[in-house]
Amino acid sequence: MKFEDKGFLLKKNKFNENSVIAEFFTENNGKATGIIFGATSVKIKNFLLIGNLFNLQFNSKNQSRAGYFKVEIDKIFTPHFLDNKVKLNCIIYSLYLIKILSVENQANEKIFNQIFKLYELLNRSNWIKQFIFWELEIIKLVGYDINFKDYVDLSLTNDNQSYVSTSDGTKKIPSFLLSKDDTEVNIDELKIGLKVVGDFLNKSVLTPNNINYPSSRSEFTKLI
Repeated sequence: MKFEDKGFLLKKNKFNENSVIAEFFTENNGKATGIIFGATSVKIKNFLLIGNLFNLQFNSKNQSRAGYFKVEIDKIFTPHFLDNKVKLNCIIYSLYLIKILSVENQANEKIFNQIFKLYELLNRSNWIKQFIFWELEIIKLVGYDINFKDYVDLSLTNDNQSYVSTSDGTKKIPSFLLSKDDTEVNIDELKIGLKVVGDFLNKSVLTPNNINYPSSRSEFTKLI
């Protein structure tokens, strides 16, 4: 199998002294895994950061042996956020989420394009609110959608109410998850919104598929 493509680095693990096993999410081939030989060279290692975009050449002689990548940096994204711990952890979690929810060699151009949108929203003033909807969109693109209006008592909704009770009265959902407008949301509502989405992700997506809840998400949300 051979292909040339563009891909965002999702993860890398040391393979031997000079090489790594890398996972990329590519535009036309979905998630792809292979070895990068010489990954510790100055030409490569300074750019080989999770979230950066690369031009890739992939070659695999047969399915029983691991393929390998030749890589060239296309665009730097992650280094722009190295001084912002919260946003950097958001990037790490977001790329890991795509890694655990995507299928090897299954193209999904919409997910690929969502990575560009992630970097766009990180430069906005209301980026946390936008990220919550970004995360829900990624979950939707792998087949798990949720309409929060189906779980709340809409008779309790009014213009001045920040939270809406669920129909069974067990929890409150921030009203911004229902309206999806551009109004400002305070940090307490955002934290609760992140928790609500995290519960949905864990109970409806991860646990049924025997996937552990990402520690990187917990680390990210603790920083907010």
